[in-house]
Amino acid sequence: MTLSLDAVSVAGPVDLPLAGERDVQAACGIMHVHGRRFGRPTPLGLDYASIVAAELAELGVEALRFAQTRGIPLHAVSTSLAQAALLAVAQYLAAATADDPAEPLSPGGPPFHSAEGIAFEVEALDPAVWQRFWAAFGADGHAVSRGWRPFLHRFATATCPLPRLAEVLAAHPMARIADIAHRTGMTLVRVSDRPVEHLPAFVLSGESDGHRRGRPVELLPLSGLVVLESCRRVQGPLAGHLLRLLGATVVRIEPPGGDPSRWVPPMAGDTSARFHALNHGKDVVEIDLGTPGGREEALELATTADVFLHNWAPGKAERWSLRPADLARARPGIVYAHASGWGAELGLNPPLGTDFVVQAHTGVPPSLMTIVDVFGGVVSAHGIVAALTRGATGVDSSLLSAASRMNARSRRRCTEPLTVPVCDDLAALAADPRFARALVRDGCALVRSPWEFTS
Repeated sequence: MTLSLDAVSVAGPVDLPLAGERDVQAACGIMHVHGRRFGRPTPLGLDYASIVAAELAELGVEALRFAQTRGIPLHAVSTSLAQAALLAVAQYLAAATADDPAEPLSPGGPPFHSAEGIAFEVEALDPAVWQRFWAAFGADGHAVSRGWRPFLHRFATATCPLPRLAEVLAAHPMARIADIAHRTGMTLVRVSDRPVEHLPAFVLSGESDGHRRGRPVELLPLSGLVVLESCRRVQGPLAGHLLRLLGATVVRIEPPGGDPSRWVPPMAGDTSARFHALNHGKDVVEIDLGTPGGREEALELATTADVFLHNWAPGKAERWSLRPADLARARPGIVYAHASGWGAELGLNPPLGTDFVVQAHTGVPPSLMTIVDVFGGVVSAHGIVAALTRGATGVDSSLLSAASRMNARSRRRCTEPLTVPVCDDLAALAADPRFARALVRDGCALVRSPWEFTS
């Protein structure tokens, strides 16, 4: 039971004559989504579909090993560049095929540049920080207010028009911009020209007592296992989504009233289409982890779980007494997986660790697609399955470690000529019968599992 990277096909279940990376980026929507900020389809600055497909292939092989230790008669797995590309655009595809009218998307977006021409990214999740930062430069209040929504939603739209704001920063030296960012609470990270590529994708720790076998109920590697997930945004939920596609039952812990991301348009029925793309098929329990009673309820759920996955901010697990040792007391041998932004590399008080600032720090070719978030989700899932296979109880991965792995795997760029039309409409892609075996409709277009297992 082996799978080499040469065994990864190009088109997989997509019925198109795709010759390689460039064709896949064109046909499967990557050029379209990445190019939104430029106003035209544009290739990514790295062979992203190939990089994601390679990680999916290694994850599939690890899942096969685990299946065989459990007596599940699976002996082969396949994936493809096209399936990897569709996974990368899954949220955008869901949004484009939702019930709501299509969102108007105008080109534009960071990185910003200082008066010396230094490129940098900024990040804020609090509108008050956003307002304070721009007010310190005397920026037009109307432009600042209008810019908050596209800035906050650039993770979902892959574009971020900020009329007049970039020009404000371009008039100031880097030292002044950095000082104001520090004083107002704005995260600022310079765009690095030296790629980070030395970090391991994930780190395993601890030893299991071997209890994680479950009772397989179908022919999938993680069938019979339970994953308890407390995650938001993309990286963590995607990791849980991939574990569910590998057969696990995934139980999401959401705050009372549900995850706020459930209500962010465009909607597919009564759920956000983008949220649906990453979380459909998961069970949900609403718990207030900020209360002692809620934390006890979470620990009770953990007594029947095999994996606990979270992407909380630094220090939250300690404040909530939901550290690895706390979960291990409730369920000895449970795999405790933390999918963070920076890991331990930037110390105990790192800046906000979101996709675009991690791109800047690590020198990843910039994109307003969530390329590091998506790859980080694949890496996190890979680490969890590796822990299950190898008897570890701890898995630490991060957006930083994922970006490092992307850089290490992007030493070559695809140069083959383009042989297929470039997708410029994700709704049309979803309706194209040539993609039918890779997609499914459930309120919006969803991407099927990127693996095919055979016995």
